[in-house]
Amino acid sequence: MMPGVASASVPAAAERPDRAAMLLQVAGALLWLPQAGLIAFVIGRLADGGGIGDALLPAAGVLMLGVARSAFEAVGARKAFLAARASLSLRRQEAVAALAAGSPLDRARPASGLAASVVTEQAEALVPYLARFRPARFKATVVPLAILCAVAPLSWVAALVLLLAGPLIPVFMALIGWRAKAASEAQLAETGSLNAFLLDRLRGLATIRALDAVDATALRLRANADDLRARTMAVLRIAFLSSAVLELFSALGVAMVAVYVGFHLLDALPFGAWGERLSLSQGLFVLLLAPAFFEPLRELSSVWHDRASGQAAISALDGLSRGGLALVGGAGADGAAAVAEGGAVDLRIERLSFGHAGSDEAVLDGFNLKVAAGEHVALLGPSGSGKSTLLALVAGPAPADGGEIVVGGTRLDPASAASLRRRIAWIGQRPHLFAGTLAGNVALGREGLRADAVAHALRLASLDALAGARPDASIGEGGAGLSGGEGLRLALARGAANPHAGLILADEPTAHLDAATAREITERLLAFAAGRTLLVATHDPVLAACMHRVIRLDPERLEGAA
Repeated sequence: MMPGVASASVPAAAERPDRAAMLLQVAGALLWLPQAGLIAFVIGRLADGGGIGDALLPAAGVLMLGVARSAFEAVGARKAFLAARASLSLRRQEAVAALAAGSPLDRARPASGLAASVVTEQAEALVPYLARFRPARFKATVVPLAILCAVAPLSWVAALVLLLAGPLIPVFMALIGWRAKAASEAQLAETGSLNAFLLDRLRGLATIRALDAVDATALRLRANADDLRARTMAVLRIAFLSSAVLELFSALGVAMVAVYVGFHLLDALPFGAWGERLSLSQGLFVLLLAPAFFEPLRELSSVWHDRASGQAAISALDGLSRGGLALVGGAGADGAAAVAEGGAVDLRIERLSFGHAGSDEAVLDGFNLKVAAGEHVALLGPSGSGKSTLLALVAGPAPADGGEIVVGGTRLDPASAASLRRRIAWIGQRPHLFAGTLAGNVALGREGLRADAVAHALRLASLDALAGARPDASIGEGGAGLSGGEGLRLALARGAANPHAGLILADEPTAHLDAATAREITERLLAFAAGRTLLVATHDPVLAACMHRVIRLDPERLEGAA
């Protein structure tokens, strides 16, 4: 599903509560009315001199109604929970799909730590919002009105007391809720920022130690943690305040009804019962319904903070699902169409233009380049001249603003991007290495990749000795346990394991390496590129000298000769 579709279809589905679940819970709450009526009737009969036999049948009715009430509420709560989990799963799928379909060239792309925090941690706030707050709000709308309709025919005074006390609670809770939502959004944003900060510092731990910045990083982490603690306590204070407001007004409402009923039965307040005096059963019935009138509101107050957290989570997930710069062909075909085995392919770039969002200057403007099949071409130029961007546009992580890219006679577009990427091998200067074995990092779970192809790729990258000595040994996340040169050779082996690769894109493969390691990487890269087309972006004049042709990119005029 495209990111644009996610933002349109998911919110409506994810915020729609399970109607059957809410109706079951409301039905369970309304069963208290006949229960209270039976209890008041039995007590009234006993007070009038009735025997135990008069109470047996009503007691059985109270018991049956109680069992039915518990069953309705339990089934309704379970259905609401399952519906909420399904909605959360849908939203997570859409958010992850939007992130996967996003381009790595998108400058507005959320940090990985923030995205992980939203999807795994903050998104969980959606479950109590849908499973508890929505049913509680519906119950607080229906049940008090039903109780008011049951009390009003018996006593207009008691109904008036409930009518005056009840609406004050939602008004004050709404006023508090506005502040609660803002506090929850600030708390969730700070949580995401702290997670992003931790992930960034963990990735750069070696650099932090080398620069002797451990203490400064620890102080920054402590300050961020203190800020998060303060924001979390602000949310809790608002939650306690909303509960205090509810308890105050509900206690006053019940007390006023109890005082009126008590004095009315004692003939101290003979008015308020439509010209007649309430009987003991009627007075007890009104008195039993008074706490039940405020019970849904009390339940709503206990989950009121779930509303703020849930809506903040929805906003955060919408931010991920909204999408930005899209990966070309990211939601298209899987590229399973016929792909030729190996073999060099030609590359033609015509009038290519690209600029980052929010930037007034174009990185590439009318760029032209032709690379013959089997030709090795180096792109030389200062930082910011567009070398890496050009390689990324050829690989298809982002759509160009104008022009066209043709690989092996096929124009790069959303329909062909997936199949063309199977003919391209990418070697970046900072390859991501996963925790696992060397062979697993080469195969990457690709279907149809045979073990002999992986072994051949490891030999080509001169990693066969290391893999043979430690076949089952695992490397750490990010390549822990491997040197920088070994990590780059592993990235080279990934590309070499692809039997369809006819075009190799290498982005600064010798950057940040010593001379001996850079020379070894160059030799391995040229061995892999034999019989294939190679386009390499580099600052290394030694690597550039090994190419058939060199294209110099001038930041003032980005043009390549055919």
